[in-house]
Amino acid sequence: MEHTSDNLHVKERLEDHSKEREAAAKRRRNIMNNWVPPMITFVVFLSLWQFGTQWFQIPAYILPTPTDIIAASIQNSDRLLASATTTILESVIGFVFSVVIGVGAAVIMASSKILERSLYPYAILLQTIPIVAIAPIIVIWFGSGMNAIVIIAFTIGFFPMLSNTLIGLNATDRGMINLMQLYKASKWEIMWKVRLPAALPYIIAGLKISCTLAIIGAIVGEYIAGIGGGAGGLGYAITVASTTMEIPYLFACGIAASFLGIAFFLLVSLLSKVLLGSWHESEMNVEN
Repeated sequence: MEHTSDNLHVKERLEDHSKEREAAAKRRRNIMNNWVPPMITFVVFLSLWQFGTQWFQIPAYILPTPTDIIAASIQNSDRLLASATTTILESVIGFVFSVVIGVGAAVIMASSKILERSLYPYAILLQTIPIVAIAPIIVIWFGSGMNAIVIIAFTIGFFPMLSNTLIGLNATDRGMINLMQLYKASKWEIMWKVRLPAALPYIIAGLKISCTLAIIGAIVGEYIAGIGGGAGGLGYAITVASTTMEIPYLFACGIAASFLGIAFFLLVSLLSKVLLGSWHESEMNVEN
């Protein structure tokens, strides 16, 4: 009997070791499939940019090389960090307002079809107006500086939150709503306990759209309503760099803005993984 028990323990250890090796092999395959191809593409792109620019002797004031951009970033690191910090602050505030007001307005519209039919067309109308057309009006109303920039960032990110949330609330399973009504649940109980949780994937989708638009809105606002000096954001820094022909630094500011958008999107994707990873197919690890 002891011999049989020892054999079982050995077999279990071998099976555990085999599972660990399979899991490690799967992680390596995921890394190879998800990370290696884009990294190779990135290296090839930078190499072609660097050596192609040098080969064709393209002046730095037309197309700087990646090394020129890195050098400009290091040389102007204090300015770049201050501008990026200002843009982050403006974008985050505008994004938070767009989420809170967008979701709140969608909840109000979804609670009454009359309100939805009355208000939603005007939300669409607001979205169809180019932001560069209404930005000067916002500056006139609220003055130049951070207030106007935050409102511009909010305006450009508001509609995706409103639209996606409203679609999610209206797409709730009618059987669940009927069941709640059968148990005499109030309209707001149904909203908080059924419709909002069911709309969560749509809200997350709106967050992913709105977060990057908030960066764009902040930079557009800085072009039009930005404040100068050390308090200026990336949009103002880009304007100054183009005026003074600091082209490598201009590229550095543009790339920094892109990195901010990517970082913002990754944070929202992490939130999506936390909120939806255990139950929604869009974030669950599906075995092929």
